[in-house]
Amino acid sequence: MLKALIEPFRNPYPRHLTGESVSGKGDTGKPKTKVQNWSSTLRRVWSYLALRKGKLMLVLLMVVLSSALALLGPYLIGVAVDDYLEGGGGQDWVYFLIGLAVVYTLFSLTSWLQNIWMIEISQETIYRLRFDLFSHLHKLPIPFFGKRQQGEIMSRVTNDIENVSSTLNSSAIQIFSSVLTLIGTVTVMLLLSPLLTLLTFTVVPLMALGMRWITRRTGPLFKQRQRNLGELNGYIEETLSGQRMIKAFSQEDRAIRGFQERNERIRLSGFWALTISGFIPKLMNALNNMSFAIIAGIGGILAIRGAITVGIIIIFVEYARQFTRPLNDLANQWNTLLSAIAGAERVFEVMDEPEESSDEQAAVELKQMDGAIAFEQVSFGYDNNRPTLNGISFKVKPGEMIALVGPTGAGKTTLIQLLSRFYDADSGRVTVDGRDIRSIKRESLRSYMAFVLQDTFLFKGTIRENIRFGRLDATDEEVEQAARLANAEPFILRMKGGYDKVLDIGGSGISQGQKQLLAIARAILANPSILVLDEATSSIDTVTEIKIQEGLERLMEGRTSFVIAHRLNTIRSADRILVLKDGRLLEQGSHDELLRQNGFYRDLYASQLRKMAL
Repeated sequence: MLKALIEPFRNPYPRHLTGESVSGKGDTGKPKTKVQNWSSTLRRVWSYLALRKGKLMLVLLMVVLSSALALLGPYLIGVAVDDYLEGGGGQDWVYFLIGLAVVYTLFSLTSWLQNIWMIEISQETIYRLRFDLFSHLHKLPIPFFGKRQQGEIMSRVTNDIENVSSTLNSSAIQIFSSVLTLIGTVTVMLLLSPLLTLLTFTVVPLMALGMRWITRRTGPLFKQRQRNLGELNGYIEETLSGQRMIKAFSQEDRAIRGFQERNERIRLSGFWALTISGFIPKLMNALNNMSFAIIAGIGGILAIRGAITVGIIIIFVEYARQFTRPLNDLANQWNTLLSAIAGAERVFEVMDEPEESSDEQAAVELKQMDGAIAFEQVSFGYDNNRPTLNGISFKVKPGEMIALVGPTGAGKTTLIQLLSRFYDADSGRVTVDGRDIRSIKRESLRSYMAFVLQDTFLFKGTIRENIRFGRLDATDEEVEQAARLANAEPFILRMKGGYDKVLDIGGSGISQGQKQLLAIARAILANPSILVLDEATSSIDTVTEIKIQEGLERLMEGRTSFVIAHRLNTIRSADRILVLKDGRLLEQGSHDELLRQNGFYRDLYASQLRKMAL
């Protein structure tokens, strides 16, 4: 039992919180969790604060004044006591009280001003940091988001930045003030009595050793707690998004157990972090009392022998308290500081992620696009050891409808991702109107493309705003015209509020078919040259599918279209069908041509017909 209680204090943090092996090391023989360069993190935070240098200098001036006034008050009290013991009094006491009132009034005023100004600086700093982080997220490549939970990313934008904000609001100015007070106190103490100052310093080595022992253990724990919190947020976001699936498979208990495990990890890391760091104020109070006893005992002996005055003892007692009080303040703020540094590290980790590769220096903006597309020996792999596409070559004429078919994992969606430059080909090239797409600015290329996907995403806002997302400068009349062409207007007008009906995030409250019709209207409004339809009519009832199909036919008219479909009867009218398997282009041709070839496509089609007949 005793060994179990002592173990957390011997190690920086409990092993089961970090996933270490029993030996305390991972496969590489090194600890899996390590403290990053905090000095670098603090410098980066300072780079944001430095943008407000003028106001920051005013705050620092107020801190210097308040620290000086804090030192002046006890000194005046000591002088007054000595004056009284030497027989002074009368008018001198009136001046003393007035002076003391002025000192503490100015101290309160400077303290108030520094707090108000620092709050303003910190909020401006956090505003800029949060803005830079959010802007950087929009510059990151698609793979970044595919490898991370949305909730974990959200935790960095909210919880981690809020930790930094709390520290700047409450701790930063107090830490600086404590340092100044500490320096001023030591200076005056040395001037009054070097001997008593030396005696007061006897507790400093004990403080340093205690702080070093504690902070070596709490730093990694606070960082682990932030990491655990990010994982929990990611899990919460995932389970809430998948609530329908969880209930459909009666997996509520499993979801709760998963939450309980992650919640327990936060509880344990938080418990040990706060428990160990909680020793800091207790240590400071004990050493503070020790320092007071030393000054009172030795100082009394010196006063009796006439080496110092009683007033100096009183000043020293107050200054000794002021000497340990900044240390107490630093200790009390240390928890917040550690948590903020851990949060700032996580924020800067995202900001250090490489942005989507820049456009070539000679990249151009397209004035128009006809929609002629060519893939020339294109190969690509998400994992370098396993290509997803291998030597794909085909050409598409402007206005052609191209269907992509093949088993799951054949590379259909990957092909579209390369066309839209969410990824770049490892070898070969993709051209649009004879121009390599890498020589076209991404924003310009994508402005000529529109997507209607199986899972349509709608933003929180009105129906009109969601359709207008396809082209932000569109008029209300153009929005409504697009809705009519997509066959979406009848159900829109039946809803309370019509086009001004406010939808929740994801479009909850309307059917999947209605979401698809709004997506088609959005694409019509965008007026693209290249259209991508990814299972746009899957999981839709027959009546709604007819409406969607009519809208799609209007949308595809005169445009180069790529249709990804598993139901082969929906793409019989395609100008050309590309049959993919294992990342290779096996066959291409019209529906009738492919059937006559008696190849893989015919087998797929016959298999689907048999399933429909059952």
